[in-house]
Amino acid sequence: MNPDLGKLQPYPFERLRKLYAAVTPDSKYTPISLSIGEPKHATPAFIQRALADNLTGLAAYPATAGSDSLRQAIADWLQIRYDLPKIDADTQVLPVNGSREALFAIAQVVVDRTRDAVVVCPNPFYQIYEGAALLAGATPYYVNAHRDNDFAIDYGQVPDSVWQRTQLLYCCSPSNPTGRVMSLDEWRTLFELSDRHDFVIVSDECYSELYLDEKQPPLGALEAANKLGRTGFPRLIVFSSLSKRSNVPGMRSGFVAGDAQLMRQFLLYRTYHGSAMSPSIQEASEAAWRDEAHVAENRRLYREKFLAARELLAEPLQTELPVGGFYLWIRTPIDDAEFARGLYANYNVAVLPGSYLAREAHGVNPGAQYIRVALVAPLKECLDGLKRLNAHAQSL
Repeated sequence: MNPDLGKLQPYPFERLRKLYAAVTPDSKYTPISLSIGEPKHATPAFIQRALADNLTGLAAYPATAGSDSLRQAIADWLQIRYDLPKIDADTQVLPVNGSREALFAIAQVVVDRTRDAVVVCPNPFYQIYEGAALLAGATPYYVNAHRDNDFAIDYGQVPDSVWQRTQLLYCCSPSNPTGRVMSLDEWRTLFELSDRHDFVIVSDECYSELYLDEKQPPLGALEAANKLGRTGFPRLIVFSSLSKRSNVPGMRSGFVAGDAQLMRQFLLYRTYHGSAMSPSIQEASEAAWRDEAHVAENRRLYREKFLAARELLAEPLQTELPVGGFYLWIRTPIDDAEFARGLYANYNVAVLPGSYLAREAHGVNPGAQYIRVALVAPLKECLDGLKRLNAHAQSL
């Protein structure tokens, strides 16, 4: 067996199941789950029709590179969304089966395990980054995000000795779980570090189309690179997904885009990996990428929940509305796991302890005494859950 499998830690939701295993929730409350970031808004009917109308594609093996028309739809979307110059759909875009599997696979492509490799990750983080690093034979290095720094990732705290071994860096903007969006100056710093130390930047942008201010969509990595004159996006690739944008997590559809040289190597890997997207999914994905009306409506539904949540949460809880994403990152008055367990026992509401999303690094677990609350359920259910959460906090 691969010995690196033994380095993997339990997934956060496995830990959550163990936390709740011996708990019997108060039966007078209906169960409400705010723990998992799984979209619950309805899948748009036109996407369902596009999928159903193209089932004849199942009779053929799909190309790993996807169809010309899907790659062009993605390239067109990138150009419009981020005000980019021409994106080459043949060399700079690749459809993938959801961003999760691609975020894992890219580490297997980039990391040279013979060179004592380091992969830099934000902390808290999406656990796929860590697993990908470990199974590629690299050592994860965690950079903590704290409230006192507005949850920014301070790359200045990373020692030069670590940068010298770094081959890959994961970032997430808007962030899971804080919802923070990286600024142009932060991207400039990161690009300068990549130039100096020759590492690849992987930008996870699966929450990019969920944001509160309709007039200020989050800055993307390709957009930042273009603004800073980085022609061809050297050592940069972005990962995006339809799951949250279009409420189709079951379709497993996303894309990777950026540096053409990296994309060529990634395509080579994926050709052997056997991860081509179903032609039927490709047709439905193309329809989704070419429509923005349903995405604006999706944002409206989340905005309604966030604005209502702002009026519900009070001391001793501490939180701010995120710039992007669909999570609340809430400071708890007691240990986060203890808070989550009590909330489940007394009010039948499930949330995710923040410490489960982070690792102890540099003497602290930056997720400790936080909970992540996913506002994915219908409005009434979210509000009922937040009212119970508030009541639990005030009872402590």
